[in-house]
Amino acid sequence: MEEAKEKNTRFREIREVLKKHHITRGITPVKLREILEDLGPTYIKLGQIMSLHSDILPEAYCEELARLNSDVSPMPFSDVLDVLNDSFPGEITEYFDKIDEKPLGSASIAQVHRAKLKDGSDVVIKVQRKGIKRIMQQDIAMLHNLVRFMPPVTPIKNVVDLDMVIDEMWSVAREEMDFSHEADNIEEFAKNNRDINYIYVPKLYRDYTTNTVLVMEYIDGVAIDDKDSLTRMGYDLNEIGIKFVNNFIKQVMDDGFFHADPHPGNVKIRGGKIVFLDMGMMGRLTEKDREIMVRGVNGIAIHDVNMVMNAVTDLGDFNGKPNRSRLYSDLKEFLSEYGSASMGSINVADAMMDLMDIMKTNHIRLPHGMTMLCRGLSHMQGDLAEIAPGISMMEIASTRITEDRLKTLNLRASSEKAARVLYRNMSKGAEIPGLTADIMKEYLDGESRLNITLYSSEGLSNMVNYAVRNLVIGMCLAALLVASAIISTTNMEPRIMGIPFPGFIGFAFAFFATIFLILRYVIQRLRRKKK
Repeated sequence: MEEAKEKNTRFREIREVLKKHHITRGITPVKLREILEDLGPTYIKLGQIMSLHSDILPEAYCEELARLNSDVSPMPFSDVLDVLNDSFPGEITEYFDKIDEKPLGSASIAQVHRAKLKDGSDVVIKVQRKGIKRIMQQDIAMLHNLVRFMPPVTPIKNVVDLDMVIDEMWSVAREEMDFSHEADNIEEFAKNNRDINYIYVPKLYRDYTTNTVLVMEYIDGVAIDDKDSLTRMGYDLNEIGIKFVNNFIKQVMDDGFFHADPHPGNVKIRGGKIVFLDMGMMGRLTEKDREIMVRGVNGIAIHDVNMVMNAVTDLGDFNGKPNRSRLYSDLKEFLSEYGSASMGSINVADAMMDLMDIMKTNHIRLPHGMTMLCRGLSHMQGDLAEIAPGISMMEIASTRITEDRLKTLNLRASSEKAARVLYRNMSKGAEIPGLTADIMKEYLDGESRLNITLYSSEGLSNMVNYAVRNLVIGMCLAALLVASAIISTTNMEPRIMGIPFPGFIGFAFAFFATIFLILRYVIQRLRRKKK
């Protein structure tokens, strides 16, 4: 009974917010952001997750949703103590010597407090908002109901399956709310980077971590974008940027497990090391995804539209019947813009957004790991723009991939250019059976299309035009003769030389036109002989 009353109250709140923003008139990007902000912390988190879907949502909506403020009003300290008491057996004082009442930060799902363990260790406690999972579950159910009432003319409803997006958002949110899952992420990330001297991962206190509470080492470092402080401390900003990029590329290409939210609040510099915080939002790429991505980057590097197209189609899922001709044209235009530029001058974030637009236009949906990668790359680009704008992520990534490929192909003794050409030819040769199979399948499905562009010399063009013109004239004269002959069989008056007047005129015109064409042909031949 109490739960039903709570649902009705929440539904009325949502209805009032939607009414306030005139949802029946459609939803613009700004209006959607304002609605989510008014609906509170759970909807802010959903909006932030939704902003990751640049492969299916219009860019304007993703950009606006990315502006949602993560900082929300903190929950009362009494609620924090309630969550802690529910998470640990016995009294809290048995575990913690001190807990600061003022939070270090308060977000939509959890808030963080500084504390001290009984052994004197400085830690931070990440405490989940009280009852957040139950509230979000109710809100998700309401969202599904509200989608049914959304006007069909709403732009966002016309381009995406909102029920599918809501289900995926809920899946991601549930994963983020399970702090034991985040603890697993911390341990895996630390293991992957244990041999990297310039990377540090805060210590996890596993014995103090539950589904709703996470305890880890307190880090008092400098934000990676605080260039003034870093410079005063004697750091080389360019060196930090290069190491930052190299490690992120390692996370993506070697580990297939990467930090998807490396904004300045989650990346600190302490003791000459780069410290990654908050492992709640991590991305994964399968070995197959990474191999396909490498092919795509290689395709961009050597300006091969077919290689890029194959990578895109292998990586994504088509929503409906693909239009390969349109996709090829879009990717060719993409390469004409980025392929002509040096790898060092390419802005990764801009290139990824343009590629996402192409995939949206062609109804291609990326796997979740790739959407997380796009988010991570966007944050990385922003960090670099602050501390080392001269560093190019694309150039470093391309160089690393090329080196890895040269090792694989055992061509390190060859020059880079020769290796790229050879690799390109080998790749194309290996693709021939697959391409042949695709062509045959398209032919059998009635989807095959042949585009031929002919280029001719001026002399050939003149000859073809001359022949076509004479053919048309000849056909017109033949039609005129046939029509005149038919008229001659009638009793039409008046007559000239026994032939009806219209028929006589037709025969006469055809006769003189034929004489004219013969004379012109003879004159042209004589002129050619004189030349």
